Amino acid sequence: MNFDDMKEKMEKTLNVFENNLAEIRAGRANPAILNKIKIDYYGVPTPISQVAGISVPEARLIVIQPWDASVLKEIEKEILKADIGINPNNDGKVIRLSFPELNEERRKEIVKDIKKIAEDSKVAIRSIRRDAMDDVKQQQKDSVITEDELKVAEDEIQKITDKYVNEVDTLLANKEKEVMSV
Repeated sequence: MNFDDMKEKMEKTLNVFENNLAEIRAGRANPAILNKIKIDYYGVPTPISQVAGISVPEARLIVIQPWDASVLKEIEKEILKADIGINPNNDGKVIRLSFPELNEERRKEIVKDIKKIAEDSKVAIRSIRRDAMDDVKQQQKDSVITEDELKVAEDEIQKITDKYVNEVDTLLANKEKEVMSV
């Protein structure tokens, strides 16, 4: 039995979870919140990072400096449309995104959102486990593997699942600590 396919799917689920966590603002400026925002650059949807320099000069400030000044208004418009909770400040040359200090209530909301995303990731991992379990049970039913091999495979599938669920929990705990301590 080969569990590589199952591990690969769980790894992808974990990567999606990590990317989702990176996009959640924890009070300090993180350019990852701009990852999903694309502008119309000569008819092609283009990520902001490909048309502008993005820097974080201070803990609560992102500066976006387009290489082509004609896209400044388009970048500003798409940031507003993306509804990331920050109003862009356009001075004609650069766009500044100032991150406000998070209050306790907002921190708790963010943690709640993070926990929901973590739970969704765990559900996805368990779904992958269920598919793998169904697969080995079908193999046993078709007499491809013995009952003993089925038991060994089920134990291995559970071990792999536990490993990825624990990784989700670890990432969740780290992000929660980051949000509450900023």
